[in-house]
Parts: sequence; C-alpha cells; structure tokens
Amino acid sequence: MKTDFKFSNLLGTVYCQGNLLFSPDGTHLFSPVGNRVTVFNLVDNKSYTLPFTHRKNISRLGLNPQGNLLLSIDDDGQAILTNVPRRVVLYHFSFRSSVTALSFSPSGRYFVVGLGRKIEVWHVPSTPDSNVEGDLEFAPFVRHHTHTQHFDDVRHIEWSSDSRFFLSASKDLTARIWSLNAEEGFTPTVLSGHRQGVVGAWFSKDQETIYTVSKDGAVFDWQYVAKPGQDEDDMVDDSDMQWRIVNKHYFMQNSATLRCAAFHPESNLLVAGFSNGIFGLYEMPDFNMIHTLSISQNEIDFVTINKSGEWLAFGASKLGQLLVWEWQSESYILKQQGHFDAMNSLVYSPDGQRIVTTADDGKIKVWDIESGFCIVTFTEHTSGVTACEFAKKGNVLFTASLDGSIRAWDLIRYRNFRTFTAPDRLSFSCMAVDPSGEVVAAGSIDSFDVHIWSVQTGQLLDRLSGHEGPVSSLAFAPDGGLLVSGSWDKTARIWSIFNRTQTSEPLQLQSDVLDIAFRPDSKQVAISTLDGQLSFWSVSEAQQVSGVDGRRDVSGGRRITDRRTAANVSGTKAFNTIRYSTDGSCLLAGGNSKYICLYSVTTMVLLKKFTVSVNLALSGTQEFLNSKLMTEAGPTGLLDEQGEASDLEDRIDRSLPGSKRGDPSARRRRPEVRVSGVAFSPGGTAFCAASTEGLLIYSLDSTVQFDPFDLNIEITPASTLAVLQQEKDYLKALVMAFRLNEAGLIQRVFQAIPYTDIGLVVEHFPTVYVARLLRYVAAQTEQSPHVEFCMLWIKALVDKHGAWLMANRGKVDVELRIVARAVSKMRDEIRRLADENVYTVDYLLGQAADKSAASAGATIEWGQIGDLEMKALPSSTKEATLDDILQQDVEETEGEWIGLD
Repeated sequence: MKTDFKFSNLLGTVYCQGNLLFSPDGTHLFSPVGNRVTVFNLVDNKSYTLPFTHRKNISRLGLNPQGNLLLSIDDDGQAILTNVPRRVVLYHFSFRSSVTALSFSPSGRYFVVGLGRKIEVWHVPSTPDSNVEGDLEFAPFVRHHTHTQHFDDVRHIEWSSDSRFFLSASKDLTARIWSLNAEEGFTPTVLSGHRQGVVGAWFSKDQETIYTVSKDGAVFDWQYVAKPGQDEDDMVDDSDMQWRIVNKHYFMQNSATLRCAAFHPESNLLVAGFSNGIFGLYEMPDFNMIHTLSISQNEIDFVTINKSGEWLAFGASKLGQLLVWEWQSESYILKQQGHFDAMNSLVYSPDGQRIVTTADDGKIKVWDIESGFCIVTFTEHTSGVTACEFAKKGNVLFTASLDGSIRAWDLIRYRNFRTFTAPDRLSFSCMAVDPSGEVVAAGSIDSFDVHIWSVQTGQLLDRLSGHEGPVSSLAFAPDGGLLVSGSWDKTARIWSIFNRTQTSEPLQLQSDVLDIAFRPDSKQVAISTLDGQLSFWSVSEAQQVSGVDGRRDVSGGRRITDRRTAANVSGTKAFNTIRYSTDGSCLLAGGNSKYICLYSVTTMVLLKKFTVSVNLALSGTQEFLNSKLMTEAGPTGLLDEQGEASDLEDRIDRSLPGSKRGDPSARRRRPEVRVSGVAFSPGGTAFCAASTEGLLIYSLDSTVQFDPFDLNIEITPASTLAVLQQEKDYLKALVMAFRLNEAGLIQRVFQAIPYTDIGLVVEHFPTVYVARLLRYVAAQTEQSPHVEFCMLWIKALVDKHGAWLMANRGKVDVELRIVARAVSKMRDEIRRLADENVYTVDYLLGQAADKSAASAGATIEWGQIGDLEMKALPSSTKEATLDDILQQDVEETEGEWIGLD
C-alpha cells in the first residue's frame, strides 16, 4: 500500500476569525479557518483549502485587484504571500507586530497595513510572472512610508478609486485622510466627532463624500464644503474649505452595538452587522433601509460585499457560521456552519463520497467530499453524539449519544426512522452495527453490559454480561459472525451472539482498552490500550500474534499549562482511535497528541507520522518548555495584558473587581490539539481525521505529470508511434505508452487500436499493467464519447483477466470500484436517453403506419412537427414530403440507439 499521503482539504470548519474576501470577479470567497485559508467557489459549489499553514490563527487577508496574490497575516504579524492560481507560497515576511487592518490599492501596486496605531504603506512584491528575469527577489517587501498620528488601534483602511488617497478608521474615535504620495495643497485631515470607536470609513463613488460608521451605530456624511460663516462665492482658494459633517444617521438598534460594516460605492449600499446577530441593508446618502434580517444567534464579526454588489458575505466566529446572502432575491447562496464543540467520531459512507461527523454539540453533519460542503445536519439528539456507523448498504446511518438513545437515520429521505433505548437511563459511549444492518450493539460507561437491539422491530434483544468495568469499544467482524468488546477491566471479549449458546472468549490485556479494530478479512483484531500498546490478536485462536509499543511514536506536544517538556508529559501516550486500511496491510492510529501514526501490520514498523497541526494558538503543539513564558499568574499566553482595552472585555471578562474565580462558565482555556477519530476511505486512496481544527483529509498525490513505469532508453514517444503506425504492433505500442505514462500518448495509442483487435490485445496484455489499463479505460468511459469502444475494452478485460482480478481483488479493489461507477453512470445516461426518445419513436412509427398520408405524397409546412429537428434538408425548399422527413429521423434515431444492446 502506498503511504505518500498528503494534506488535500479541510472540512468541518468554515470560518474562525478575521476578515472575508471576495475574488475580483465575485465568484470565489476566501475565508480564514484557523491557520489555513479555505476558498469557496460559489458558482460551482466547491471548496478547497490552500496547502500552506501559519503558526498562529490568521487575523487578516488581503487580495490584489488582479486576484492572483493573496497576503495572509496571523496574530503575531507573520505574513505569507501566495500565488492563488498555482497554490504556491512565494514569500514569508514578518511585520514584527500584530496587524489590525490590511488593504490593497486598486492599482495593485501598494498595500497598507495597520500595526496597532501605526500605519505603513508597502510596495506589492513582484512575482516571477511579472519579473523580466523571472526570478524571485531576495527582499521583495519594500516599505514606502509610515504614519503614526493615530492614538489607538487602526481598525479599517479604505482606498480611493484612483489609488491616490486612503482612509483609516481607528478606536481613538477619529478617521483620517492620507495621501499615498505628497500632493500639492493637501495635508492629512482628521475627521472627528464620533463618541465611540470608528468601525469603518469609505469614499463615495465620485469621492465627494465620505461615510464613517462608529461602534455606537452612528453614520456621519462628510463633504468638502466652505468653513462656517463663509459664502462659497467669496472663497479664494482651498484654504477656505474643509471636511464637515453634513448629515448624521443612527441605526437605532437597542441594546446592540455595531460590530462590522461594509460599503459598496457603485450602488451606494451600506451593510451593518450587529452584536445581536441582525444585519441591516441601507441605501446612502438618504439612509433608506432596504431590509433587516436576523441570521445568527450571536454577533456578526465581519461583512463584505462582492464587486457587483449583489452578494453579501457574513462571518460569525462564535458558532463558526459563514453565510452568503443575495439581497435582491433575498435568498442564501451559501449557508455553512461547522461543529460548535469538538468532534467525537467520523465514518466514511460505503461509496466513499460522503463523511459523517458527530460532536459534543449533539449535531450530526454529513459532508460531501467532492464539494467540501455540509449537505445535511441532524439535530434530534439532545446531548453529545459519541459514535456513528454505516450499515453495509450505505443508506442507513446509526448514531449513539449520551442522551441514552441509539438512532437510525435514512440518508435518502434524511429522517430518523428508528430510536433504540435501554430500560435504564444510560449514556452510550460506543456502538457497532452488524454488516447486514439487522442488529445494533452499544456499550456505556454507566453499565458493564453490552446491549443488543433488532433494527427491524426496535426491541432490545439481549444484554451481554461478563465485563467487570465500563465498555469502551465495540466492533463487529466484517463477515458478521463475531462481536468484540473492549472494557476498562483490561479485557476484550469475543462474542458469538448468533449462536444458541452466547459464549465469550476473554482476551487478557495489560491495561484499559481504548479502541478495537477488525481487519477487513475478519481474521485479526487490533486493540489499543491505555499504556500505549497496540496488540494484534488472531480471532480463530484467541492468541496475540504481535504488538507495537507506540508510546514514543504518539507522544508529542506539551500543553500550555505544563511545566515540563513534551517527552515527559503524561496523558498523550496512548491511541484513542485505530483503523485498518482497506487492504488490511496498514493500521492508522491517533490520540491526544498532534501526531497520526501509520503502521505496517506485517512488519510492525512505523511507516509515517502525520502532524495534525502546527498552530501555536492550540495547546499541545509545542515540544519544549520555554520558562520565560511562565509567570506566577500562569502562562503568558493565557493572560489578558491589555486590561480594559481588550476585546475580551465584551465577551467573557465580566467578573467583579477583586474576584479570583471570575465567571465559571467562561471558556478561558485554549483548545487542546487531539485526534478523536480516523477512517480510511473505501477506495484506500485517502484517509480523514477528526481533529481540534476540523476534519482533515489526506489523499494520495495524483497530480504527477511524468511517472515512467519500467522505463529503458529505447522507449521514447517517437519509437512508440513508429511501432503503432508502421509495424502495426498494437500490443507492444500500448505497453510502451504505459511505460512512458504520458496521458496524450496513451490516449493516441488507445484510440488507434481497431475494435476488432481489442480482444487479442487484451488477451496477451501483461498482468502487471492490467490494473492501470482498467483505471484508464474507466476514466475514458466517463470522458470519451466512444461509449461502445470503451465497453468492449471493459468486457475484454473482464473476460480475459477475470481469474487474475478475482485472485488479486485486494490490489485492484479501487480500480474495480471506478469501473463499476463508470458503467453505472453510462447505464443511467443511456436509460435517460431512451426515456426521452421513446415518444419520438412512437410518433415516427405511427406516422409510418399512416399509409394513406404517405402514399398520397402529402406535404407539410416547416414547424408542424413539434420537437423533430429538420437537419440536412435543402434550405431552398419551404416544403418537404412526409416520406423524406420520416426517413431522415429514423436514420438519426437509429444512430442514437447504437450500443444499447
């Protein structure tokens, strides 16, 4: 099995903090998710996560007007410049301070950052694409100049449309006007008059008006007019003019403060988001309210408008909500929300297209892997959901919860159709489903018994007694014959629940059982225990076959409150979740640390370690102890050094002066990095992990352009074409093309082979290439218009190499799944075509049977026959005989029905 898995996408989290960005064309939305950036394609309904990571959570994003350069800055001021189309990191840079505002100029040559109360203007770095030499620069970030006139943090920066001026809004109750370069007769101007901090400031389209919005909900209109007491006709120069407030407006949102605002100059739209989850849309300069809407139960942290002014994007960090609203049609373009609490478990659907996650917030979410979106959320559970499992057919999902219920969900109609409960009030912590989907078993920490229900009747069938401690893990054998349970009493038991005598075989272990996994062939079971050991047992003999000491492998990362290094920290040296790969050759394991370990089952060797997160905002990502960060009051990372000026004052710091405990319900601790669930995809090409940051998907890198297979110096594209065209040796040419592994060459050789020779070529085709040929033919079936040609290839491969495919099913399981999917897709398309043509054929046969009309040579006018296309008839004739039309359409219909047999 290949082990070169790489990070491919992040699901489960759509927004954490910071600002949102629309692409210049308004079709893509950039959202900061922790220390990564996710891009949502709002037209194709897809999302992807950029491959780079920061060491802290991202606080600001900036995109140049061309849309190809993304500047992301974290809480410490560390910046990464990324080429968005290529998804490649260009430069790393440090601003040496926390960045509070960021904006690119419309010309794309400069950007402005707010560093606390200081403002700096920088040149946009040139990229290899824009350089004449095409090389990267050594020091690409060049500062233009600096302004330091503000007295408090700068919260917003906005450019004028000509890139000559920019506005800055600050917490010091003022907004200021700056020029990029020295302008004759211009001096930096202060716009003061607000009673609370200014949230935003914008120019109107004609740049004759400036709008400022403050935290208390006041909107001021500023214009460049004459000073008081002077007539505009008597003015001599600009010294008699100044920026003055000409209008004042108020949002009038009782008991709610303004959190964010955005302005669209072209349409004069002002959007404001408030702390009570309501946003308002207003038309300036008359301040006409278009509508208000409540979109969240918590405060809205950021709002932005796309270039056309049609879509509004909102981010609410407390619940992790991301919304895109089309205000004209009053409908959602995007409405996504991650889990509020930590995820507990996950499972792939049998077809590998979806992932189901459960969390402590009581919600069950179904994620589509291709699009990256949550397609449905179930909220019937009233407490944390601890486990989830699919039935073998894939349309039924089972979940276990701490509310004392096991629920069965229909994923076709998206409803809960069965609920299982125990006679006693129990909180279920683990669950297993029989492969047939007829029996479900669950275990609880409150009880030492294993409960078994019938899915059809919903009745409790049995309670399996034998454990002397809480049941922590359950697993059914893939062949459905046995049930294995693990407990905190340091034993695992093998139950034959379908036999008349329900006997159990105890397996004695050295520590408490944390998780159990069955190998896909049902012959081996892996058990993870609290002492960090992985033990492998033979099911038939009930004996331990081998074991791995994983304490040193999984251990990594110290919590922020620990006073010792990661190597000596307790509580991180065990695997809480383990899963076998699809072919049973590898075991994936994760626990309360930042590492995921991949072991070889045969050699007991650690193949690879995956680092879940390097985000220092999480507790448990640092390796070594830095004693200077420890104080008498605790770690400096948990101290609020800004006092009353801190943003935490509005959120959690509501304790009385002198109080040491504060509010017990306030969540002050940093979240700890951990892996609560892992799972391999059914195809074996990817695996996912439920972590603190979200649902991480790792997949095999399939973007290799040149991958020569069994190559020697004599095989070149020219020699391959010579064998194909001159020697007509199709078998040799196809093998040479697969050795070179160039997509264009393989396609040329593949399509040049006559259909009469397909069986002969496949019969003598080397078995070492069969899997690759099978995968290629399946891809061609989905892409190529040559349907019957591809079907002949698939039939020949199954006929000639069927025995080899059955004997090596574990190796070609992925290829067989792809072929089955391609064939079923083609069958559905042909069925749809037949359904659409059946009435046309009935009509043609009915007309042909009308011999009287045909023999009379009746003529009809154009357009009298509804949907029939009149192709290839002479344009000079305005009439056609019925016989001519029938003959032509019968030929076309026969052409469409080729290959139906």
